[in-house]
Amino acid sequence: MRRIASALLLGGLLAVLPLGAYAQAAAPAAPSAPAGPAAGPSTAGPGRGGVAGGANLPVPFVDFNVRTARNNQEVALSVQLLLLLTVLALAPSILILMTCFLRIAIVFDFIKRALSLQSAPPNQVMMGLALFLTLFIMWPTFSQIYQSSLKPFGDGKMGLTEAVSTAEKPLRIFMFRQIGNDAEPIRLFMSMRSLPKPQTLADVPTWVLIPAFVIHEMTVAFKIGILLFIPFIIIDMVVASTLMSMGMIMLPPVMISMPFKLILFVLVDGWGLLTMQLVRSFK
Repeated sequence: MRRIASALLLGGLLAVLPLGAYAQAAAPAAPSAPAGPAAGPSTAGPGRGGVAGGANLPVPFVDFNVRTARNNQEVALSVQLLLLLTVLALAPSILILMTCFLRIAIVFDFIKRALSLQSAPPNQVMMGLALFLTLFIMWPTFSQIYQSSLKPFGDGKMGLTEAVSTAEKPLRIFMFRQIGNDAEPIRLFMSMRSLPKPQTLADVPTWVLIPAFVIHEMTVAFKIGILLFIPFIIIDMVVASTLMSMGMIMLPPVMISMPFKLILFVLVDGWGLLTMQLVRSFK
């Protein structure tokens, strides 16, 4: 925080003080010329001091101009820029809700709670691993989006609306593939909006598919979490009953059971099995 405050203070001083003050402060004091009847022309070059020498300082100048749009094309460009900034702001939500990140993150949280771990491994490490597993699983979908949408849009062969519509198709296919035969979430949201029964997958709107996909992913993640909790609950029950029979009531069972949980998890290669099963759970 002190470094950030110092940087902000230095930036404010650079913006307020004139440029010539820095040049005069940086230039060495020149010896006074002897008094004479006539003074010759100044021989100070641009690098010897003065404002001219300060002009070479690497001080950037940033200028933003806001004016009234002159035609409809400029209005459309401004609206597209606002939409682009909105999409960038919603990019983390899109990554969480429309990919496999949600299921992986919930399962990792369950395994951390089942092992009775508080701060190890840190949440940043768990979320980072979930992010890279998401990239590993979603790489074919992202590659298809780049080849069919982003690259043609960057080459000028496709408009913004067409690019968004084309990029939406691989994500819709991925979400439909994960939902599979479990169409109950889609039926729930379609009935709440009184929409007609879809005949094909294309008849399901995206704004209905996304919440249905989120509910399905959370349901699957909770089912995996329940299966993960079962062996560790058995260890907790055995340890608690053992302590009770020994009369050690005041000793927390978690302190005794956690090492046994870690030993079991390491012996069965828990991280490898968990990662492999998570990857295989996606279709």
